[in-house]
Amino acid sequence: MWTFSCPIIAYGDYALEYIAQIQGKKAFIVTDKNIVSLGLLKLVTDQLDAVNIKWQVFDEIEPEPSLATIKKGGVAVGLYQPDWVIGLGGGSCMDAAKAIIILLVQPDLDPDAIIASDTYNFREKAKLMAIPTTSGTGSEATWAIVLTDADNQRKIGLGTTECTPDVAILDPVMVEGMPPQITADTGMDAVCQAIEGYVSTWGTSITEGPGLVAAKQAFQYLPKAYKDGKDLEARKEMQNAAILAGLSFGNSMAGLGHSMGHALGAMYHIPHGRTVGLFLPYTMEYLINGSEETTAKYAEIACFCGVASGSNLECAKALVAKVRSLLKEINQPLSVEDCGIDKTQYEASIPDLIDRALNEVMTMTVSRVPGVEDLGKIFRYAYEGKHINF
Repeated sequence: MWTFSCPIIAYGDYALEYIAQIQGKKAFIVTDKNIVSLGLLKLVTDQLDAVNIKWQVFDEIEPEPSLATIKKGGVAVGLYQPDWVIGLGGGSCMDAAKAIIILLVQPDLDPDAIIASDTYNFREKAKLMAIPTTSGTGSEATWAIVLTDADNQRKIGLGTTECTPDVAILDPVMVEGMPPQITADTGMDAVCQAIEGYVSTWGTSITEGPGLVAAKQAFQYLPKAYKDGKDLEARKEMQNAAILAGLSFGNSMAGLGHSMGHALGAMYHIPHGRTVGLFLPYTMEYLINGSEETTAKYAEIACFCGVASGSNLECAKALVAKVRSLLKEINQPLSVEDCGIDKTQYEASIPDLIDRALNEVMTMTVSRVPGVEDLGKIFRYAYEGKHINF
């Protein structure tokens, strides 16, 4: 048996007004100080005030939130006892809200002990809302939680299907002022999720549809949103692409680009979307070289997106070229070296990077599962920008 998790999605102009429809008395808002300073928090609290819902803000979420921060948020939410927890911000804020709402019902739980096989029943106390201020993580549509073990410099993938938000609100006013760099970083996360979710060995025809449309919309609208943040059509379509990509990979699984990107990002403190986008074309080439099944799926994406026509191999290679062209167009790194990482330091870290990637479930949900030797070669080829020929 398979399941497909999906929130109620309010989207388009004035989507924040959906807040007037919720039932509740108190909301606990999980966000960061930047969201507060940009005035985006007030857009939400104004809506809560209009329907007489009291609110409290926990604005201490950092990029790649730490276990210690989640514990602190758990104490705060326990004292406030809300009936709504709202994750407001990028993926870090939304992931943090998912973890914090579990601590509302299990305050003594260590956040890294949140596992998919357990049941927490937090909706007996509160519901979960996600309001993204970036377009790409897809956290508003998934149950996944990514936290950071700061002591060991390791990202931890957690979550349970319960953690899928009850409501996701996509209002373009929340992303209109997103800077080009963040637009590119988070946008590439959506591209990677869409492609990897579509070809995941855990995917089905139910999960493929959202991934296919997400890829097409991202290829078309990410460059436009990057070049002109005031292009509201591009902003709206990237919001849609992001949540569709989340619905795809969140109900199947991401792949090698994510597992390798997680490893690099945690060790060298590089934004998540930037690292997964960097590794995407290299891991695609690796799969093309060893899997006719995935090659055919890449070809389907290429044809649907109008990238190419021809044989499966020709179309799959054209899709890789399209990804590289997109990376270049939005000034994303095409190699690890482009990230400014010293080669000697990087070479010394490869055994640890391999170990981290091997411990990611996403390394196992592709049609060609690499071992230690192949992962090491991909990491090295990606440093120099070399095409994968094995």
